[in-house]
Amino acid sequence: MRISDLRLLDVVNVKDGRRLGPIKDLDLDLERGVVKGIIVPGPSRSWGFFGSSKAEDYVVPWDRVKKIGVDVILVDANDLPEFNTDNDDRR
Repeated sequence: MRISDLRLLDVVNVKDGRRLGPIKDLDLDLERGVVKGIIVPGPSRSWGFFGSSKAEDYVVPWDRVKKIGVDVILVDANDLPEFNTDNDDRR
């Protein structure tokens, strides 16, 4: 599978079914030739500073990727701090 193919897939948290968004990029270890993680966009904000409406992007470690399907990538992002659902408005 090519990186361009992966970017077409949605990333979904398997624990709560929440859509995290499409893959923006991959975190690579070029020395070892392995994928360290996938990068998904941070939540959008309604009021940004000087017109900035995006938060920082999130990195999901590669060991949290559970399944890559035809149209979705399933990840276990439940206990990662950036995906804490207690105070999240991304639903």
